[in-house]
Amino acid sequence: MKELVRLEEIALFGLGVFLFSILGYSWWWFFGLLLAPDLSMFGYLINEKMGAWIYNLFHHRALAIIVLLVGWFMDYEIALVAGLILFSHASLDRIFGYGLKYERGFKYTHLGKIGKR
Repeated sequence: MKELVRLEEIALFGLGVFLFSILGYSWWWFFGLLLAPDLSMFGYLINEKMGAWIYNLFHHRALAIIVLLVGWFMDYEIALVAGLILFSHASLDRIFGYGLKYERGFKYTHLGKIGKR
């Protein structure tokens, strides 16, 4: 089942790449910003509960889709790019087994414990 989920995430990442290609921006924007959502890990400097909440906010596809739709309907390309980066980053994380975080610590995710094989 994990491989099926991984294939789904690869397809969703591919969708994000395809949609970004339609915008016509230079690819360095995409690859330069792709890891930006991980800055949300700094929330863990406050405490684990706040860290998990901030991290999950920036790694939740619902936020990505909302930002993307705002950009689409308001004809605001920066929001389109931000939404696609958030969407693609969430899929990339899940491809590698990094899921949404539980409050008990960074390594506890909805996809299982990070580092456990």
